[in-house]
Amino acid sequence: MDLHIAKRTAPLLILDIIATYVAYWLASLLTNVYDEVFISNEIFFILGILAVVNIAIMGAFRLYNNLWEYASVDEALQIVLSVVISTLVGAVFLWVINVRLPIRVFIGASILLVFLMGGYRLLWRIKRRKKRAFSGDNVDRPRTLVVGAGETGSLTINRMATKDPNMPGIPIVATDDDPAKRGLRIHGVKVEGSTDDIEELVRKYDIQQIVVAIPSSTPAERKRIYRVCTKTECVLKTLPNIRDLRIDELGDVALRDVDVTDLLGREEVQLDMRIAYAYVAGETVLVTGGGGSIGSELCRQLAKVAPRRIVIFDICENDAYMLRQELLRSYDDIAIDIEIGSICNDARVNEVFEKYHPAVVFHAAAHKHVPLMEVCPREAIENNVFGTLNVVRAADALGVEHFTFISTDKAVNPTSVMGATKRMGEMIMQYYARTSKTVFAAVRFGNVLGSNGSVIPLFKKQIAEGGPVTVTHPDIERFFMTIPEAVQLVIQAGGMAKGGEIFVLDMGEPVRIDDLARNMIRLSGFEPDVDIPVVYTGLRPGEKLYEELLLSGEGMQKTKNDLIYIGHEIAFDPAAFEENLMLLRAIPEPDEPALRAKLRELVPTFHAPDGQTLPQNAAVG
Repeated sequence: MDLHIAKRTAPLLILDIIATYVAYWLASLLTNVYDEVFISNEIFFILGILAVVNIAIMGAFRLYNNLWEYASVDEALQIVLSVVISTLVGAVFLWVINVRLPIRVFIGASILLVFLMGGYRLLWRIKRRKKRAFSGDNVDRPRTLVVGAGETGSLTINRMATKDPNMPGIPIVATDDDPAKRGLRIHGVKVEGSTDDIEELVRKYDIQQIVVAIPSSTPAERKRIYRVCTKTECVLKTLPNIRDLRIDELGDVALRDVDVTDLLGREEVQLDMRIAYAYVAGETVLVTGGGGSIGSELCRQLAKVAPRRIVIFDICENDAYMLRQELLRSYDDIAIDIEIGSICNDARVNEVFEKYHPAVVFHAAAHKHVPLMEVCPREAIENNVFGTLNVVRAADALGVEHFTFISTDKAVNPTSVMGATKRMGEMIMQYYARTSKTVFAAVRFGNVLGSNGSVIPLFKKQIAEGGPVTVTHPDIERFFMTIPEAVQLVIQAGGMAKGGEIFVLDMGEPVRIDDLARNMIRLSGFEPDVDIPVVYTGLRPGEKLYEELLLSGEGMQKTKNDLIYIGHEIAFDPAAFEENLMLLRAIPEPDEPALRAKLRELVPTFHAPDGQTLPQNAAVG
């Protein structure tokens, strides 16, 4: 049993044992059979048996799992039922061992037990409420509308009423989409209207804060409610599902800000541990770009699957070092190694592979900033194309079992040098997959929330500085998912691979960046274009209005996971591809027009974004 739970449960167990003795003693006195019952010391042993039976039945009813400062009528009924059953079980047991007590003693004792056990639990609740009431006087308490009149909503209102500092607010009104709950009161707070009435209720009751207390609802339902709430100027809060928490965590549950992740309305992804264990457990895993946004989360998720060793291969020593320290604090049974180096250095890549002989490789190292790679195409080609080639060749030569290449939706009909080089990375993977014993595969997905260089950190910084928040185009859209979600699906896709597949992750519905920016402003407590201006700066070089996840002709093949698909391979000439790779490498560094021309030859789908033209030094194929 958890130490925190034990500390809460032990006093109740002791009190329940004492209550059993007291109840039978008082029942004997009140029914005038004291001299008949307490005739010898054996009665104390018998009462001990009844006490054990009583707490066993109480435990079966999970009455020691309840946090009594939030108990209600349901818990009171559970006490009555458990006492009745434990009394009957105790009476039958005593009859079996030929011990007879008057029936009226059992009846009287059961009534007294209900009052005693319910009484000190009630006193505990009152004590805790008073303690919270006095301790929370100095907490700022905004006028609050609670969305949801269920279990979590009731907890929220109750905790606010007791001035719990973890739930600051004055509960004014609640709302729920269940018509049966309308007009009812929860701890004195009226349930009024549905979620469609939130804006009206905010105006009617001068609401300053909205707490969404329906964690058991679907992500799509919460997304709809959040959108309604963001139309108001209220501070928006939520809290976790109390049913997912341990009893010792309930007392510390606190309101949290609704963030941009909540607004996506995506179902939470759970890593299929069976697939991951099958090819990762007990193996040496190497992650290129292991210190980056995707690479570091890959290492975190992989560590849960019990590999023998994780090798973090990265050019940045600080990120790699911090990640290693983080992992060692939680996983002292896994070897965590750092190798500093560039994937562009084939000798260094080969050295690392020969040193560790990894069985599994995740290739996440890449240059990914679209505008910068337009300015520096040589660097994009060197890193994303030939760096990938170095890693793939090393994996093939040393017989790596599983190799997963982290690709991007920008590789589909690319309009940028970055996208074109990532598409070439996919082609290199597919080229080697034809003949290699290594199971090569690529995983393609869109933007991830909070990654280095993404719009989310940029918008947060701009909002913190008072604006303006810059959006390139009012109609620009992007696919988004969280980093943990993307990584969990990547690991699962790697275990599904047979060789040469391009896995495509279900990114859900695209998000308008303009809407994202405005919602982030509202979630920060400001009004767009009033407190924080939104400025349109124009599409950047190589930037698309809309992203795609599949090339024309790739098709879509389902897998066992509803969020993972396979794009059918697009045929290309392997002999010509290898020759063109060598020709691309041989182009002199200053000759950018030739670089772009060869890149377009290698990637026929490479084209200029709508409304833009290719750079003058770029050849048009």
